[in-house]
Amino acid sequence: MKWYTKYLTVFEKPIEEVPQSVIDEIKEKLKDKKRPEPLASVVVIAYNEEKRLLSCLWSLAETKTEFPIEIIGIDNISTDRTSDVFKSVGLKYFTETNKGPGFARDRGQNEAKGKYYFCIDSDTMYPPDYIDTHLKQLMKPGIVATSSLWSYVPDKDFPRYWMCFYELLRNIHLRIQSRKRPELCVRGMTFAYNTDFGRQVGYRLDIIRGEDGSMALGLKKYGKIKFITGKRAKVITSTVTLRQDGSVFNALKVRIVKAFKHLRNYFFPKDSYKDEESNLIK
Repeated sequence: MKWYTKYLTVFEKPIEEVPQSVIDEIKEKLKDKKRPEPLASVVVIAYNEEKRLLSCLWSLAETKTEFPIEIIGIDNISTDRTSDVFKSVGLKYFTETNKGPGFARDRGQNEAKGKYYFCIDSDTMYPPDYIDTHLKQLMKPGIVATSSLWSYVPDKDFPRYWMCFYELLRNIHLRIQSRKRPELCVRGMTFAYNTDFGRQVGYRLDIIRGEDGSMALGLKKYGKIKFITGKRAKVITSTVTLRQDGSVFNALKVRIVKAFKHLRNYFFPKDSYKDEESNLIK
């Protein structure tokens, strides 16, 4: 059985369809994770994620860690019952009224008490050793940030056998790219860093997407970004981003074409990137 199998029983389900016994279990385990002086702040951002948030929180509640942590939530003015999910499991959360992942992550960074900040996406599930695997790298001299790999929850439109092929090619691409441009391998759902340095860099609030990569780029001047490829830090997430490109074949084609167009990413580091007009908040 996969480590995430039981979390799938509540994945994509509205809260009223989740057994109260499961909610009570998550609540109790999250309560056990609270520490007054956390080493790491695990910050879950959510916008209209009522049907996926609980599976994320369940996975985090079962984190196995030898370090003190805190888990907090940021509700980015959701219009569904996202806030009710946070309340149902007794998780401390804040409401960020400026819409956008940059604003949500920035609010989380401001509220964080830990020396290290973990970006968590609410449509993603995390393996039990995820936090410690990242922390043990972050605590090494010269490491300012970490990122890791991810898989997708398979379904009829994105079957497992095709997703394995897709992920194999993507992982090869990411491993090569991480050598010179690790910031391009960063995704907000698998990203952690030194909080103080993160506050000095600050999240960009003028872009629609890419706030995570921008933060990673800014952190490079303080140290190295470690790309973790082991299974203990590999998360599983929804196929929402892939669906924007249609089928799995089209998603693969789009990414292959993009990789060939930017072959320089494999060989030369970069300190700045030009903004795309369409990605700027007007």
